[in-house]
Amino acid sequence: MYTNFFNLKQAPFSIAPDPRYLFMSERHREALAHLLYGINSGGGFVLLTGEIGAGKTTVCRCFIEQIPENCRLAYIFNPKLTVGELLQSVCEEFRIAAPGSGQGVKGYVDAINAYLLASHAQGMNNVLVIDEAQNLAPEVLEQLRLLTNLETSERKLLQIILIGQPELRTMLARPELEQLAQRVIARYHLGPLSEPETGAYIAHRMAVAGAQGGPVFPASIVPAIHRITQGVPRRINLLCDRALLGAYVENSREVTRTILRKAAEEVFTGETTAPARKARWPLVAGGLLAGAALSAAAWQVLPHTTAPVAAPTAGKKGRIAQALPAPAPASAPAPAPAAALPQGHADEAPALRSLASLWGATLPAGEPCQVAFRLDLRCHTGRGGIYELRQLDRPAVITLRDGRSTSYAVLAGMDERSVTLLADGKREKVELAALVARFTGEYTTFWKMPRAFRDNLAPGDQGADVDWLAARLAQLGGVTAPAAQQPFDARIGQLLRAFQSKQNLKADGVAGPRTYMRLNQLTGVAEPRLLAAGTGH
Repeated sequence: MYTNFFNLKQAPFSIAPDPRYLFMSERHREALAHLLYGINSGGGFVLLTGEIGAGKTTVCRCFIEQIPENCRLAYIFNPKLTVGELLQSVCEEFRIAAPGSGQGVKGYVDAINAYLLASHAQGMNNVLVIDEAQNLAPEVLEQLRLLTNLETSERKLLQIILIGQPELRTMLARPELEQLAQRVIARYHLGPLSEPETGAYIAHRMAVAGAQGGPVFPASIVPAIHRITQGVPRRINLLCDRALLGAYVENSREVTRTILRKAAEEVFTGETTAPARKARWPLVAGGLLAGAALSAAAWQVLPHTTAPVAAPTAGKKGRIAQALPAPAPASAPAPAPAAALPQGHADEAPALRSLASLWGATLPAGEPCQVAFRLDLRCHTGRGGIYELRQLDRPAVITLRDGRSTSYAVLAGMDERSVTLLADGKREKVELAALVARFTGEYTTFWKMPRAFRDNLAPGDQGADVDWLAARLAQLGGVTAPAAQQPFDARIGQLLRAFQSKQNLKADGVAGPRTYMRLNQLTGVAEPRLLAAGTGH
């Protein structure tokens, strides 16, 4: 199979769910922010829509993992239910005692209302998540609206999150559902990945799978991959998996345009303009590719299947583990054993103090991020993957999870196959695969900036930080710097967006921590580097 040919630990583009391959684009983060906003907004409906394979379930999984302790969550995955079946499912998910026989819909509604009032009295919030909500019948949607009628003077007692395909938006635009549509307090449509995000997505999955050396997917073919797949993650997986198989058959160490074109013709037959040809990459002697070809053929019938998500721990999240689709099959590669990593800190604070020492700073007593600010070090917290940390190229405190146990370690260095961790006073080099098996994606790092500078700059701002920003953008852009004490104007905004786009940052024209970090790196500000430390340079 091609995994050995490319020295990979596993197939990087399998459509089976694996938290190690989690990739959160800017759009996914925005969608997650809308869901998290919804549970603190006082009740009502939150709407998340997106095309098939856009990553809605990925966002939902991240949301479930981040719900606060005072939140009880119910999850319904298959909403092709009658009103009575839906109410019964809600009771089962919240573990509400079922009403006596013969009470019908009213009995279920009364039981749910009583539960919500008692739960509110205990200071608990309740969230009902319905996936594939475009399959809900109009009468079921109306019943959901009625469930949100129960409220106190401060808030509604049930928050409902509807996740579905684009037709869900069309459904809610119907006149008979106007009352429900008026109760939608937040909505977000998850679009496809941009071209730079497509390249980042591919590189991230290849890195997690253990790729090293030159890129198998050169940057020159990323635009074609984005055009063919329209930036939809599941389509990217299908195409890139078939392209790797094709490169293996052609004995090529990289995916060429010809190989990519053939892969597209086979995976998306009927969608491409080129005529399909039979047996483009025939099986080699001895049936070496038989299993691979069978897998590729089987995957072609799966593009419209909702990707399952990893089941969260039972407990505060109720019976979600039973409602979520099954995790990856047993044949999926097992993660590296937890013992492969050193013991981390039980608390994040000592890890942050250890991280500060890499910046040459000794943090005084107090909350680490607050006291670091006095030393011109600022905390930046994010949730991404290995690829994102490579992009930031700076040491960070990372969150590790082993079952229900959480610990913190300093990621001090990284190369193609291994990482250097600082944990509990010890410095240890471990395999990258062992790290990704336990890395949650959450990290905190530092960046240097004078205390008088603002964390974010936008058009109209004026001051020393605007002068600093304008001078460095002009330096990197090869243009004359504007005079001092000029406001953040259209010219600076244009330079900033051009810089952000070139550096694969969100080109929003707002200078934030990521923009500052990259400017520091490119203009010689003395900061520790992650990749240089990992390669020993």
